[in-house]
Amino acid sequence: MKAILAILVAVLFALLFVAMRAGLEWGIDRSARRRRLRIGRERREPAFIRVEALRKLRDWKPYGHIADVIAAVGVRMTPEAFAVVSLLLGAAGAALGALLFPSFRSVLLLALMLGLIPYCWLRIRLVNRQMATRLEFLPAMELFYQCYLVTGRRHIRTALQKTVEERRLPGEVQAVFEQLYRHLCVGGDDEESLRRFALSVGNVWADYFCSIVKVALTEGNDVSDNLRELVDDMRKTRLEDQAERNKLLEIRIANFTPALFLLLFLGINFRMNPESSYLYYVADPAGRSMLLQAVAMMFGSFLMGLYLSRRRL
Repeated sequence: MKAILAILVAVLFALLFVAMRAGLEWGIDRSARRRRLRIGRERREPAFIRVEALRKLRDWKPYGHIADVIAAVGVRMTPEAFAVVSLLLGAAGAALGALLFPSFRSVLLLALMLGLIPYCWLRIRLVNRQMATRLEFLPAMELFYQCYLVTGRRHIRTALQKTVEERRLPGEVQAVFEQLYRHLCVGGDDEESLRRFALSVGNVWADYFCSIVKVALTEGNDVSDNLRELVDDMRKTRLEDQAERNKLLEIRIANFTPALFLLLFLGINFRMNPESSYLYYVADPAGRSMLLQAVAMMFGSFLMGLYLSRRRL
């Protein structure tokens, strides 16, 4: 009896093994067929549809702006990933606001502030790069002009390559020119590469330089006279560029001053009367809402400072 029971159990396990194997093979085969059909369908019909959809997405102004800023600061991130991170932070801010604050306005404010943190981080990095390259752009133009004369006044890419290979530029300017040379050599959109280069430098001289390079790339003309005039004009306005850089520093200091005063005010209150300060600013929903509104006002002034720093100087 025990032998018959053992045989039945073994047969049942064998049947179960065969059934599981057959099910797995059927599922794998079905998945492979569906994948082949999907790949074949994508190859046959919607190639132009996908290209058109991608083109429309890139033509969308916010998408293009985010892509330009990401490329200008040299961050290894796609605009899609940037949007996902912003949405996740916004959702986290909304959930946190729903737990801490009673009003819908407070929830919306916290969600907006957290959702805008990635963009503010990008703009801060861009402003830092622009300030680092602003005073060193004139020596870079002088070196590029010399390399352009040495290489025969015809091939702008060769002059840019020699400028990069000289390794005589400061850190940030060297990185910006290397990025421009790399983008121009991969066969992409030259106008897009020049636009992102001008955004990385962030002044009017970079716009003029990109216009000269664009003419040299499209028409192949000798632009040595234009480059010499650009260098001469930059030398004449060197003191003005220094003054404009100082204005950017003043804007940055003004952005962080209200936060320092708020921290000082809260520190004094908690130092003088910790129990009452905790009950009012932390335990009481009205006190938390007041702090949130103060942070929102400072965040708005910070965004205004970033907007002012976008001016082409």
